[in-house]
Amino acid sequence: MGAFEMALCLLRLRLVLVCLLFASLAVRSVESYADAVSELLDLQSHAADGVIRFDDGAVQRFIKEPKVRPYSLIVFFDALQLRDNADLHLADLRREFGIMASTYIRNNKDTPAASKVFFIDLEFQKSQRSFSLFGVNSLPHIRHIPAGSSHYKDVDAMEPSDFMRQAEGMSSFVESRTKQKVGAIERPPPISRKQFIILIGGLLAVAPFIIKRILAGNTALHDPKVWAAFSLFVYFFSVSGGMHNIIRSMPLFIADRNRPGKLVFFYQASGTQLGAEGFTVGLLYMIFGLSLAYITHFLPKLKSQTTQRTVMLTCIVIGFWVVRQVIYLDNWKTGYSVHGYWPNRWR
Repeated sequence: MGAFEMALCLLRLRLVLVCLLFASLAVRSVESYADAVSELLDLQSHAADGVIRFDDGAVQRFIKEPKVRPYSLIVFFDALQLRDNADLHLADLRREFGIMASTYIRNNKDTPAASKVFFIDLEFQKSQRSFSLFGVNSLPHIRHIPAGSSHYKDVDAMEPSDFMRQAEGMSSFVESRTKQKVGAIERPPPISRKQFIILIGGLLAVAPFIIKRILAGNTALHDPKVWAAFSLFVYFFSVSGGMHNIIRSMPLFIADRNRPGKLVFFYQASGTQLGAEGFTVGLLYMIFGLSLAYITHFLPKLKSQTTQRTVMLTCIVIGFWVVRQVIYLDNWKTGYSVHGYWPNRWR
């Protein structure tokens, strides 16, 4: 064998070894990616709503270390100490994020899309380095980390307008970024099927006794005092903003961030109303309404004019104080003052 043939054989051998080395690295890389996806799927299966709780270590393993990720990540940045802030609505948005995530997982089960997108929750206390890494300095905040990106900072954030649409807005964001279908948002029913069956069974059990008392006219619904109390409750619920508190999930009070251990019952902002504020104003309205009802319906039945005049003056003083307190609270919250003006002819 000549020198030329020997050199050619060595060159071929080197090429084969290089190809085997690259193939081995590629297999290891694929196995590493497959292991990461399998681990994420396992963590997802143990999460109640399909949202995986990450910490700084998980960010390092699943976001920073992989050069090329075969999966997209939708990250919800959370802070438990700020959930009492009524302006942020973090608890509500986190619940909507979980509903959207569980909808995606349910609609894409046993399909390739199931391993394409994962939903992540980063809590500030356990992931302060990650918050700094991504430059997150305000909440609420949701980001998309795309698949195939070799740079973990190649991310985009959800627009504030999408938060207003709750789970539907988050779904549109996910579909536009990942090109994967989330599907129609399915919210859990207010009561489970088991609770519904128990409720129906209880109603059927007591139905004969209820019907018997109704026919005899011996129920609370036949008592005028019950209807009067119910009317007062409806009035108080209406004027205190009870429906607003339910729809907005407003807390009764919040913690004072400037004074630890203190509670805030009145929040000085026109766009926010705590439950305690509404109940206080509702109570003032209730006092005024009951005073007016007493003057018009019960006071004329008194025979003593002295008593009538005394009660009338007392109700007037109470009414003046109530109206003054309501106006003062409105001025304090909004900054707008209410002034009285005399007609020109009276000056």
